[in-house]
Amino acid sequence: LLENLLRNAIDHAGAAAAVTAGRTEDGFFVTDDGPGIPPDRRETIFEAGHSTRDGGTGLGLVIVQEVAKAHGWSLSVSASESGGARFEVTGVDTAGS
Repeated sequence: LLENLLRNAIDHAGAAAAVTAGRTEDGFFVTDDGPGIPPDRRETIFEAGHSTRDGGTGLGLVIVQEVAKAHGWSLSVSASESGGARFEVTGVDTAGS
């Protein structure tokens, strides 16, 4: 899950992108400073086969969403503070962390 989120950030924000991962109260997030995801496309990125790259499978974020669901977690996407993308996974039991 985390690998796919990081790979997605690098693939879409570029090799020189600043990618940040961190903890939240009940989960974690991955942000980047790339071009971001327009609000009207934030749901379609989780559809199987959706890709913006030539040769992309369109499965990376689908896998992330399915793994999150299998654990009872929630996945959301929004704009990062820098205008890039922010993916947040919530509902994670962090009591032992």
